[in-house]
Amino acid sequence: MFDAQIPVARSARLVAACVLTFAALPASHAQVVERPGALRAAAVGQPAPQPVLNPRHPDTYVVQSGDTLWDIAAMFLRDPWYWPEIWQINPQVQNPHLIFPGDILSLAYLDDGRPVIQVERGSGVVERLSPRVRSEPLEEAIPTIPFETLRAFLSRPALLEESDLDTLPYILAHPDGLMGSAGRDVYVRGTDAPVGTVFNLVHVGDALVDPDDGTVIGYEGLYVGQGRVRRTGDPSTLFLTDSAREALVGDYLLTEESVTPVTFLPRAPEEPVEGRIISVLDGVSLVGSYQVIVLNRGARHGIEPGHVLSVYKTGEVVRDSMRGRRQFAEKVRLPDEPAGTTMVFRIFDRMSYALVMEATSEIRVLDTVRNPE
Repeated sequence: MFDAQIPVARSARLVAACVLTFAALPASHAQVVERPGALRAAAVGQPAPQPVLNPRHPDTYVVQSGDTLWDIAAMFLRDPWYWPEIWQINPQVQNPHLIFPGDILSLAYLDDGRPVIQVERGSGVVERLSPRVRSEPLEEAIPTIPFETLRAFLSRPALLEESDLDTLPYILAHPDGLMGSAGRDVYVRGTDAPVGTVFNLVHVGDALVDPDDGTVIGYEGLYVGQGRVRRTGDPSTLFLTDSAREALVGDYLLTEESVTPVTFLPRAPEEPVEGRIISVLDGVSLVGSYQVIVLNRGARHGIEPGHVLSVYKTGEVVRDSMRGRRQFAEKVRLPDEPAGTTMVFRIFDRMSYALVMEATSEIRVLDTVRNPE
């Protein structure tokens, strides 16, 4: 679903081109920037990390059509999620500025040596940028990541929280035992939606178990199709307008969401976060770049859209054969190793969707995610 062709820095029409400039840089080539304002939370027990300028950063850059904020941030910073640290220079700004194609961005320095980004528009006026999250941005403004890439995941949730199963409408029966496919009716209960209301239909898939406590926190929702209410009542009649698989008795109805483009502000979580990957949407065991994963952390854990988390390959437990016979040898857990970077784009109460932006080694279900270092 994701195009892995990566144009040079100016092209970012797909997620593949938005972010993959994270490679670690030698300390002798990296300029450490003092972070303005309150420090963001670091991983538990670790000192707060410092944003680092990309040693190949331009002094100026003309914003191109098709660029994204990830692109631009990666040009100036080694780690794009620290963009707010050099962008948010005036907390009193009430009307932050959007970035548009043709704007000229330049790197400048304050009296104390801290870098800031300035923008020069057609009028020649230089303005200091300030970040914000927009729910309905102007079409011409530069987004964080291409909205079309994630539209399906924003409009058709593939996760069902356990509490949903007691409240969502569901298919009760098929007329005359016919198959539930496009062009046919099904009878549904649990909704008093008016005629014309459109629903997505989902089939309950595998349970999603929180590895921390073994509880079921949700279920995979397999997309079945769409239907439109044709007649109200108890039961109501739903006309199936689209089907990807047979609609079965017991499948659930989700109200179709009106999705508008969202500009995420990429940033590290404000508080320490540590969680696990509990599922990958296409069902594979090994996860790579540009795949959507499910985390066992959500709104109740302080997770927000735009939060960036590092992925760590969970260390194996091995026996120390140098300390006693094999069957009695001491068990030792190996250290977790960095494996990639992911960004949250949709949250639920105890779960969230995240997009793998970079995979530097194999990523698997049950690997750990935590604040970037």
